[in-house]
Amino acid sequence: MKTLKSLAFLLSVATIFTSCSSDNDSSPVNEEELITTITVVYTPEGGGSTITLESKDLDGDGPDAPVISVSGPFAQNTTYQGVVSFKNESVNPAEDITEEIVNEAEDHQIFYQKTGTLNNFTYASDAENLDANGKPIGLKSVFTTTNSASGTLKITLIHLPNKSAAGVSDGDITNAGGSPDAEAIFNITVN
Repeated sequence: MKTLKSLAFLLSVATIFTSCSSDNDSSPVNEEELITTITVVYTPEGGGSTITLESKDLDGDGPDAPVISVSGPFAQNTTYQGVVSFKNESVNPAEDITEEIVNEAEDHQIFYQKTGTLNNFTYASDAENLDANGKPIGLKSVFTTTNSASGTLKITLIHLPNKSAAGVSDGDITNAGGSPDAEAIFNITVN
């Protein structure tokens, strides 16, 4: 009888611990999406050749380096309007991650960092390029060329940046914090 009571007590304790487990499957998990492809299309104002920048990394964090392409040089003395998009092309059909960035605009910002003799890349100033708090998302950018130039353009999508930190709303990544969801570096020339 004593053994039976001890066994009943152990079973009830095990049931309590199982019931209080921290494995709560009912809370939503917002997993990071795999971004394999970054594409930026720069269209010149007043006509001319469109420039497409693309980074494809179909194995994600795998051993293969991303394939980077730039369709050609930018023209001198021209203003280009750019639109960036993000996709997961490891699935069929490809998943457009850009829609998720727009839906979670307060949690994302894209930064454009240049090197060399390139002019600055700035945010387009339209309402579609802002989140609900009036802070930039950065899906649209402007690049105005002058003379011949060369350098790199680094595009970084930051998750949970501090959009109120100094310089962040102007596109300065220095105080943004957060973590990078995607990043690509392109070699740019202006002829």
